[in-house]
Amino acid sequence: MLSGYPEAYLKERPRWMSLDAVADFFYFGFRNLRKYLSIVLLDMGAIGILWLLMNYVIIRLSTGRIGYALVPWWVFGLGVVEAAALWESFGRSFGHRVARVELRRTDGGEPTATQRILHWLLWHVSVLPIFPLLFIPSPHERVSGLELRPFTMEGRTPKPWWRTSTGIYVAWLTGVALLAAISVTVSWEDLVRLFTKAGTTAKFWRSFFSPDTSIILKTIRDLIVTVFMAMTATSFAVLVAVPLSFLAARNLMRGVVGRLIYTVIRGMMSIIRSIEPVVWAIFFLVWVRVDLTPFAGVLALFVHSVSDLTKLYAERLESIDPGLIEAIAATGANRLQILRYAVIPQIVNPYISFTLYRWDINIRMATVVGVVGGGGIGQALFFYLTGNLWRQAGTVMLFIIALVWAIDYLSARLRAKLA
Repeated sequence: MLSGYPEAYLKERPRWMSLDAVADFFYFGFRNLRKYLSIVLLDMGAIGILWLLMNYVIIRLSTGRIGYALVPWWVFGLGVVEAAALWESFGRSFGHRVARVELRRTDGGEPTATQRILHWLLWHVSVLPIFPLLFIPSPHERVSGLELRPFTMEGRTPKPWWRTSTGIYVAWLTGVALLAAISVTVSWEDLVRLFTKAGTTAKFWRSFFSPDTSIILKTIRDLIVTVFMAMTATSFAVLVAVPLSFLAARNLMRGVVGRLIYTVIRGMMSIIRSIEPVVWAIFFLVWVRVDLTPFAGVLALFVHSVSDLTKLYAERLESIDPGLIEAIAATGANRLQILRYAVIPQIVNPYISFTLYRWDINIRMATVVGVVGGGGIGQALFFYLTGNLWRQAGTVMLFIIALVWAIDYLSARLRAKLA
């Protein structure tokens, strides 16, 4: 010890004054802040959606107008915040379930009513200002003696879903969403006409069951074109989708470059798949020559099939047994040998099954594509319907029904043999 200096001056600085302590405070504080804010935002979003749907249903059914607000927006905001506070303090909220946590005492016991009330009251001064959440434990947890702990069912009897707060919420949301959907798509006039105007379709049904035999040969030719359209689109789609599926499988595309390729391909396939084949048919009708209308339909089905099959194939690749891959790799096999002996044998039958399923879809989709001028039986059906030629339209529909039933039966039998 240096002479002339008190001992206290030579001691180390307190822990809380060090740079490490400050760094730890902000690191763990921001983790705590992120955890709480994600839960709160999820709960507020869930409550806000339910409230808006309820308002919509009430306004729609009572006035026939479209509206979302029965109260001023500031009241709506306060109500959402208060409902989130109550839900998180007196139940296991939607955010709690997503985060897989629950509110418990610090000793692991069940919270008392007093502790829940304290937690709810102090939630407003701890969560809403946000910055108190940097402290661990947060002020409302410290005072109430409660904390968020990982949820476990050990030593408990599961409650029926209708006795949980989240179950009640989901039931309400489902019911209100169904009412909103009905109010948008169905009116009282529609229901009246449904039960009183059935006789207006008698002409159609008479024509449907009295086909025009003079167009049978032409209809069969159009039907063959439709089958060939689906076959061509599916066959070429498989040639493109199989290699793309290996690049779109998360378990095979590793590293920075691999994940970039995986993300780009999955994103592109999602965008292409979200556009309906009918829209693609219109696009290709503008692109290719008018007298090659079946080609436009084939291109539309091809593009949509590539995106769909790539997704199906890639998801099957992601679910293969990794044990077989590790066993083959342990023998010193290279990457191509692993693909040949460990990956391909696991995917051949599922790939064939998915291809047959997509061909089945393309048969039916080719009819719809033909309606906008994409060729095949759908184009003939559209021509007869627009010309009010009901007997001819009925003849075409009977052939379409027979074709779809036969292809569906054949596809199902083949997929069953591959299972």
